[in-house]
Amino acid sequence: MIAVALRGALLVGALVAWGAVAAAADVKSVKITQIVEHPALDAARKGVIDELAAQGFKEGRNLRLEYQTAQGDIGTAGQIAQKFAGDNPDVIVPISTPSAQTVVAAAKGRLPVVFTAVTDPIAAKLVTDPMKPGANVTGITDLSPLDKHVELIRAAAPKAKRIGVPFNPGEANAVVLVKRLKELAPAAGLAIVEAPAPSGGDVLASARSLVGKVDAIYVPTDNTVVQALEAVIKTGIEAKIPVFAGDTDSVKRGAVAAIGFDYYDVGRQTGKVVSRVLRGEKPGDIPVEGVGVTQLHVNPGAAEKMGLSLPESLVKGAKTVIK
Repeated sequence: MIAVALRGALLVGALVAWGAVAAAADVKSVKITQIVEHPALDAARKGVIDELAAQGFKEGRNLRLEYQTAQGDIGTAGQIAQKFAGDNPDVIVPISTPSAQTVVAAAKGRLPVVFTAVTDPIAAKLVTDPMKPGANVTGITDLSPLDKHVELIRAAAPKAKRIGVPFNPGEANAVVLVKRLKELAPAAGLAIVEAPAPSGGDVLASARSLVGKVDAIYVPTDNTVVQALEAVIKTGIEAKIPVFAGDTDSVKRGAVAAIGFDYYDVGRQTGKVVSRVLRGEKPGDIPVEGVGVTQLHVNPGAAEKMGLSLPESLVKGAKTVIK
Protein backbone atom coordinates (compact mmCIF):
# COMPACT_ATOMS: atom_id res chain seq x y z
CA MET A 1 0.00 0.00 0.00
CA ILE A 2 2.87 2.32 0.89
CA ALA A 3 4.57 1.54 -2.45
CA VAL A 4 1.36 2.36 -4.36
CA ALA A 5 0.98 5.63 -2.47
CA LEU A 6 4.61 6.47 -3.19
CA ARG A 7 4.19 5.74 -6.91
CA GLY A 8 1.07 7.92 -6.92
CA ALA A 9 2.89 10.75 -5.22
CA LEU A 10 5.76 10.49 -7.70
CA LEU A 11 3.29 10.50 -10.61
CA VAL A 12 1.53 13.59 -9.28
CA GLY A 13 4.90 15.29 -8.75
CA ALA A 14 5.95 14.48 -12.30
CA LEU A 15 2.70 15.81 -13.69
CA VAL A 16 3.06 19.04 -11.70
CA ALA A 17 6.65 19.43 -12.88
CA TRP A 18 5.63 18.77 -16.50
CA GLY A 19 2.81 21.30 -16.15
CA ALA A 20 5.24 23.89 -14.83
CA VAL A 21 7.60 23.30 -17.77
CA ALA A 22 4.72 23.51 -20.24
CA ALA A 23 3.46 26.69 -18.63
CA ALA A 24 6.95 28.20 -18.74
CA ALA A 25 7.24 27.26 -22.40
CA ASP A 26 4.03 29.18 -23.14
CA VAL A 27 5.36 32.38 -21.55
CA LYS A 28 6.82 34.73 -24.16
CA SER A 29 9.68 37.11 -23.44
CA VAL A 30 9.75 40.62 -24.94
CA LYS A 31 12.51 43.16 -24.28
CA ILE A 32 11.88 46.86 -24.96
CA THR A 33 14.49 49.59 -25.03
CA GLN A 34 14.58 53.23 -26.09
CA ILE A 35 17.39 55.76 -26.38
CA VAL A 36 15.77 58.38 -24.11
CA GLU A 37 12.52 58.98 -22.30
CA HIS A 38 10.31 61.70 -23.73
CA PRO A 39 6.52 61.82 -24.32
CA ALA A 40 6.51 60.58 -27.92
CA LEU A 41 8.72 57.53 -27.32
CA ASP A 42 7.01 56.80 -23.99
CA ALA A 43 3.63 56.85 -25.76
CA ALA A 44 4.94 54.42 -28.37
CA ARG A 45 6.11 52.04 -25.64
CA LYS A 46 2.74 52.17 -23.90
CA GLY A 47 1.02 51.49 -27.22
CA VAL A 48 3.15 48.39 -27.79
CA ILE A 49 2.35 46.99 -24.35
CA ASP A 50 -1.37 47.76 -24.61
CA GLU A 51 -1.63 46.15 -28.04
CA LEU A 52 0.19 43.04 -26.84
CA ALA A 53 -2.39 42.75 -24.05
CA ALA A 54 -5.21 43.24 -26.56
CA GLN A 55 -3.69 40.44 -28.64
CA GLY A 56 -3.69 38.11 -25.62
CA PHE A 57 -0.09 38.57 -24.45
CA LYS A 58 -0.44 39.84 -20.89
CA GLU A 59 2.36 40.59 -18.49
CA GLY A 60 2.32 38.32 -15.44
CA ARG A 61 0.25 35.71 -17.23
CA ASN A 62 1.89 34.60 -20.47
CA LEU A 63 4.31 37.45 -21.11
CA ARG A 64 7.57 38.53 -19.47
CA LEU A 65 8.41 42.15 -20.22
CA GLU A 66 11.63 43.99 -19.53
CA TYR A 67 12.25 47.64 -20.35
CA GLN A 68 15.44 49.68 -20.18
CA THR A 69 16.35 53.18 -21.33
CA ALA A 70 19.81 54.36 -22.34
CA GLN A 71 19.14 57.89 -21.05
CA GLY A 72 20.58 59.35 -24.24
CA ASP A 73 23.92 57.53 -24.03
CA ILE A 74 24.93 55.45 -27.06
CA GLY A 75 27.41 53.42 -25.03
CA THR A 76 24.67 52.49 -22.58
CA ALA A 77 22.38 51.64 -25.50
CA GLY A 78 25.01 49.20 -26.73
CA GLN A 79 25.30 47.58 -23.30
CA ILE A 80 21.53 47.17 -23.07
CA ALA A 81 21.45 45.64 -26.55
CA GLN A 82 24.18 43.15 -25.66
CA LYS A 83 22.41 42.15 -22.44
CA PHE A 84 19.08 41.70 -24.19
CA ALA A 85 20.69 39.63 -26.96
CA GLY A 86 22.33 37.42 -24.33
CA ASP A 87 18.95 36.80 -22.69
CA ASN A 88 17.59 35.18 -25.90
CA PRO A 89 14.08 36.72 -25.76
CA ASP A 90 11.35 35.92 -28.25
CA VAL A 91 11.40 39.51 -29.57
CA ILE A 92 13.41 42.67 -28.93
CA VAL A 93 11.60 45.98 -29.55
CA PRO A 94 13.98 48.94 -29.92
CA ILE A 95 12.26 52.35 -29.95
CA SER A 96 14.17 55.04 -31.91
CA THR A 97 16.90 54.81 -34.53
CA PRO A 98 19.93 54.72 -32.18
CA SER A 99 18.41 51.93 -30.09
CA ALA A 100 17.46 49.98 -33.22
CA GLN A 101 20.99 50.24 -34.60
CA THR A 102 22.56 48.87 -31.42
CA VAL A 103 19.98 46.09 -31.05
CA VAL A 104 20.25 44.92 -34.67
CA ALA A 105 24.05 44.86 -34.34
CA ALA A 106 23.84 42.82 -31.13
CA ALA A 107 21.16 40.44 -32.45
CA LYS A 108 23.33 39.57 -35.47
CA GLY A 109 20.36 38.23 -37.42
CA ARG A 110 19.86 35.54 -34.78
CA LEU A 111 17.10 37.10 -32.68
CA PRO A 112 13.77 38.59 -33.83
CA VAL A 113 13.79 42.42 -33.83
CA VAL A 114 10.77 44.67 -34.38
CA PHE A 115 11.86 48.32 -34.33
CA THR A 116 9.62 51.36 -34.10
CA ALA A 117 9.91 55.17 -34.33
CA VAL A 118 12.75 54.81 -36.84
CA THR A 119 13.00 57.58 -39.42
CA ASP A 120 14.82 55.83 -42.27
CA PRO A 121 15.61 52.14 -41.74
CA ILE A 122 17.63 51.98 -44.97
CA ALA A 123 19.87 54.95 -44.12
CA ALA A 124 20.24 53.53 -40.60
CA LYS A 125 21.36 50.24 -42.20
CA LEU A 126 18.70 48.21 -40.45
CA VAL A 127 17.26 46.78 -43.68
CA THR A 128 18.18 46.96 -47.36
CA ASP A 129 14.68 46.40 -48.74
CA PRO A 130 11.65 47.51 -46.65
CA MET A 131 9.36 45.16 -48.57
CA LYS A 132 11.61 42.17 -47.92
CA PRO A 133 13.59 43.07 -44.78
CA GLY A 134 15.18 39.67 -44.18
CA ALA A 135 17.80 39.13 -41.44
CA ASN A 136 15.08 38.63 -38.78
CA VAL A 137 14.34 42.37 -38.65
CA THR A 138 11.25 44.46 -39.41
CA GLY A 139 9.33 47.33 -37.87
CA ILE A 140 7.58 50.67 -38.21
CA THR A 141 9.10 53.78 -39.78
CA ASP A 142 7.96 57.20 -38.60
CA LEU A 143 9.52 59.22 -41.41
CA SER A 144 8.17 62.74 -40.89
CA PRO A 145 5.93 64.28 -43.58
CA LEU A 146 8.45 67.08 -44.09
CA ASP A 147 6.61 68.56 -47.05
CA LYS A 148 3.62 69.13 -44.76
CA HIS A 149 5.89 70.61 -42.10
CA VAL A 150 7.27 73.14 -44.56
CA GLU A 151 3.74 74.03 -45.66
CA LEU A 152 2.72 74.45 -42.01
CA ILE A 153 5.54 76.90 -41.30
CA ARG A 154 4.69 78.88 -44.45
CA ALA A 155 1.00 79.02 -43.45
CA ALA A 156 1.59 79.90 -39.80
CA ALA A 157 4.50 82.29 -40.29
CA PRO A 158 4.29 83.57 -43.88
CA LYS A 159 6.99 86.20 -43.31
CA ALA A 160 9.57 83.63 -42.18
CA LYS A 161 12.48 83.16 -44.56
CA ARG A 162 15.19 81.50 -42.48
CA ILE A 163 14.43 78.43 -40.38
CA GLY A 164 16.77 77.27 -37.63
CA VAL A 165 17.07 73.55 -37.00
CA PRO A 166 18.77 72.31 -33.81
CA PHE A 167 19.77 68.66 -34.23
CA ASN A 168 22.22 66.01 -33.08
CA PRO A 169 24.61 65.21 -35.96
CA GLY A 170 25.30 61.90 -34.25
CA GLU A 171 21.72 60.68 -34.78
CA ALA A 172 21.32 59.11 -38.21
CA ASN A 173 17.61 59.91 -38.22
CA ALA A 174 18.26 63.61 -37.57
CA VAL A 175 20.87 63.81 -40.33
CA VAL A 176 18.40 62.31 -42.81
CA LEU A 177 15.70 64.82 -41.81
CA VAL A 178 17.96 67.87 -42.07
CA LYS A 179 19.23 66.75 -45.46
CA ARG A 180 15.69 66.32 -46.73
CA LEU A 181 14.62 69.68 -45.28
CA LYS A 182 17.44 71.42 -47.11
CA GLU A 183 16.21 69.84 -50.33
CA LEU A 184 12.60 70.96 -49.78
CA ALA A 185 13.20 74.45 -48.41
CA PRO A 186 14.26 76.38 -51.54
CA ALA A 187 11.02 75.63 -53.41
CA ALA A 188 9.11 77.13 -50.47
CA GLY A 189 11.31 80.22 -50.38
CA LEU A 190 13.02 79.11 -47.17
CA ALA A 191 16.63 78.70 -46.08
CA ILE A 192 17.71 76.19 -43.43
CA VAL A 193 20.21 77.23 -40.74
CA GLU A 194 21.74 74.26 -38.92
CA ALA A 195 22.49 74.34 -35.20
CA PRO A 196 24.30 71.17 -34.05
CA ALA A 197 23.60 69.85 -30.54
CA PRO A 198 25.66 66.68 -29.95
CA SER A 199 24.16 66.12 -26.48
CA GLY A 200 21.20 67.18 -24.37
CA GLY A 201 23.42 69.62 -22.53
CA ASP A 202 24.18 71.40 -25.81
CA VAL A 203 20.56 72.05 -26.79
CA LEU A 204 20.17 75.40 -25.04
CA ALA A 205 23.37 76.79 -26.57
CA SER A 206 22.32 75.40 -29.94
CA ALA A 207 18.96 77.17 -29.77
CA ARG A 208 20.50 80.42 -28.55
CA SER A 209 22.99 80.37 -31.42
CA LEU A 210 20.05 80.85 -33.78
CA VAL A 211 18.86 84.11 -32.19
CA GLY A 212 19.21 86.97 -34.66
CA LYS A 213 19.81 84.55 -37.51
CA VAL A 214 16.40 82.97 -38.08
CA ASP A 215 12.70 83.82 -38.22
CA ALA A 216 11.47 80.48 -36.85
CA ILE A 217 12.85 77.31 -35.29
CA TYR A 218 11.90 73.79 -36.35
CA VAL A 219 12.58 70.86 -34.01
CA PRO A 220 12.70 67.58 -35.97
CA THR A 221 12.05 64.18 -34.45
CA ASP A 222 15.56 64.21 -33.02
CA ASN A 223 15.61 62.37 -29.69
CA THR A 224 18.40 64.47 -28.20
CA VAL A 225 16.67 67.79 -28.92
CA VAL A 226 13.13 66.61 -28.15
CA GLN A 227 14.26 65.36 -24.75
CA ALA A 228 15.54 68.87 -23.98
CA LEU A 229 12.72 70.69 -25.80
CA GLU A 230 12.07 73.08 -22.92
CA ALA A 231 15.44 74.73 -23.61
CA VAL A 232 14.36 75.49 -27.17
CA ILE A 233 10.93 76.72 -26.01
CA LYS A 234 12.59 79.02 -23.47
CA THR A 235 14.76 80.52 -26.20
CA GLY A 236 11.77 80.94 -28.49
CA ILE A 237 9.83 82.86 -25.83
CA GLU A 238 12.75 85.05 -24.82
CA ALA A 239 13.73 85.93 -28.40
CA LYS A 240 10.18 85.97 -29.81
CA ILE A 241 11.00 83.23 -32.33
CA PRO A 242 8.16 80.74 -32.98
CA VAL A 243 9.12 77.11 -32.43
CA PHE A 244 7.53 74.42 -34.63
CA ALA A 245 7.93 70.69 -34.05
CA GLY A 246 7.97 67.41 -35.93
CA ASP A 247 5.97 65.51 -33.30
CA THR A 248 2.59 66.45 -31.85
CA ASP A 249 3.55 65.66 -28.23
CA SER A 250 5.91 68.64 -28.34
CA VAL A 251 2.96 70.99 -28.84
CA LYS A 252 1.69 70.13 -25.36
CA ARG A 253 5.12 71.11 -24.06
CA GLY A 254 5.07 74.55 -25.66
CA ALA A 255 5.77 74.30 -29.39
CA VAL A 256 3.54 76.46 -31.61
CA ALA A 257 2.30 73.70 -33.92
CA ALA A 258 3.10 70.32 -35.41
CA ILE A 259 1.79 67.93 -38.01
CA GLY A 260 2.66 64.43 -36.95
CA PHE A 261 1.66 61.05 -35.71
CA ASP A 262 -0.01 59.93 -32.53
CA TYR A 263 2.87 57.88 -31.14
CA TYR A 264 0.55 55.82 -28.99
CA ASP A 265 -1.09 54.66 -32.21
CA VAL A 266 2.36 54.01 -33.68
CA GLY A 267 3.00 51.79 -30.67
CA ARG A 268 -0.27 49.93 -31.18
CA GLN A 269 0.67 49.37 -34.82
CA THR A 270 4.05 48.04 -33.67
CA GLY A 271 2.40 45.78 -31.10
CA LYS A 272 0.40 44.08 -33.85
CA VAL A 273 3.64 43.20 -35.67
CA VAL A 274 5.26 41.96 -32.45
CA SER A 275 2.22 39.73 -31.84
CA ARG A 276 2.58 38.21 -35.30
CA VAL A 277 6.19 37.35 -34.52
CA LEU A 278 5.27 35.86 -31.13
CA ARG A 279 2.81 33.63 -32.98
CA GLY A 280 5.53 32.28 -35.24
CA GLU A 281 5.98 34.60 -38.22
CA LYS A 282 9.53 35.57 -39.16
CA PRO A 283 10.22 39.32 -38.92
CA GLY A 284 12.25 39.23 -42.10
CA ASP A 285 9.15 38.10 -44.01
CA ILE A 286 7.03 41.03 -42.74
CA PRO A 287 7.38 44.28 -44.74
CA VAL A 288 8.38 47.43 -42.88
CA GLU A 289 5.27 49.56 -42.34
CA GLY A 290 4.89 53.33 -42.50
CA VAL A 291 2.43 55.51 -40.59
CA GLY A 292 -0.22 56.98 -42.88
CA VAL A 293 -2.42 59.14 -40.64
CA THR A 294 -1.21 62.58 -39.54
CA GLN A 295 -2.75 65.13 -37.20
CA LEU A 296 -2.38 68.89 -36.79
CA HIS A 297 -1.91 70.11 -33.23
CA VAL A 298 -1.67 73.83 -32.42
CA ASN A 299 -0.93 75.88 -29.32
CA PRO A 300 -2.19 79.47 -29.79
CA GLY A 301 -1.02 80.48 -26.31
CA ALA A 302 2.54 79.35 -27.01
CA ALA A 303 2.43 81.16 -30.36
CA GLU A 304 1.42 84.40 -28.63
CA LYS A 305 4.31 84.10 -26.17
CA MET A 306 6.65 83.82 -29.16
CA GLY A 307 5.21 86.86 -30.93
CA LEU A 308 3.07 84.98 -33.45
CA SER A 309 -0.69 84.99 -34.00
CA LEU A 310 -1.88 81.78 -35.63
CA PRO A 311 -4.34 82.17 -38.53
CA GLU A 312 -7.90 81.31 -37.47
CA SER A 313 -8.25 78.89 -40.37
CA LEU A 314 -5.24 76.93 -39.10
CA VAL A 315 -6.66 76.73 -35.59
CA LYS A 316 -10.08 75.61 -36.86
CA GLY A 317 -8.50 72.87 -38.95
CA ALA A 318 -6.49 71.40 -36.09
CA LYS A 319 -7.22 68.00 -34.59
CA THR A 320 -6.12 69.29 -31.19
CA VAL A 321 -5.94 72.84 -29.87
CA ILE A 322 -3.93 73.24 -26.67
CA LYS A 323 -5.68 75.76 -24.43
